[in-house]
Amino acid sequence: MEQEQLTLYKLMILYLIEKVDFPLSNSQISEFILDKGYTNYFTVQRAFHELEEENMLRVKQIRNMSHYALSDEGSEAIEMFEYQIPNSIKEDIAQFLKEKEYELRKEANVTADFYPSKGDEYTVNLKIREKESPLLEINLNVVSRDQAVYICDHWEKKHSDVYSMLIEKLLFDEPNK
Repeated sequence: MEQEQLTLYKLMILYLIEKVDFPLSNSQISEFILDKGYTNYFTVQRAFHELEEENMLRVKQIRNMSHYALSDEGSEAIEMFEYQIPNSIKEDIAQFLKEKEYELRKEANVTADFYPSKGDEYTVNLKIREKESPLLEINLNVVSRDQAVYICDHWEKKHSDVYSMLIEKLLFDEPNK
């Protein structure tokens, strides 16, 4: 593969991340590049790998998924070399973000992860954010990995119910008299 093509894919990744105010996952970015047929999966992953090695991205792992934001070096690089991205690709990115922004933002703002705590127990960390502001963070101690996985798997579907229930209970429930 020509280095010029790989450089373009790296710039596309940086440009896409730069256009949003929330972290994007590897799969979200890859979806755009692969669905548009720009290149194949292995080339996209090579571009990510090189961007990480060059410290162009800040990476955060959440349940085996990498979420990316630009580092200072990445911001400088896209500022300097954005002109190398064809306008047609920029238009494709703008269209992708217009169609998928709500979905992409929701994935970034509703997270669930877990880690071992003491003995066979696990701590499940559940978060809801609005942009960069935390709305809710819950840490639950559970007795098995299966419970931790189950809770994480259902958080995306149930987070608004849990949030609403907490607000209702804390603000509107009458205390027992």
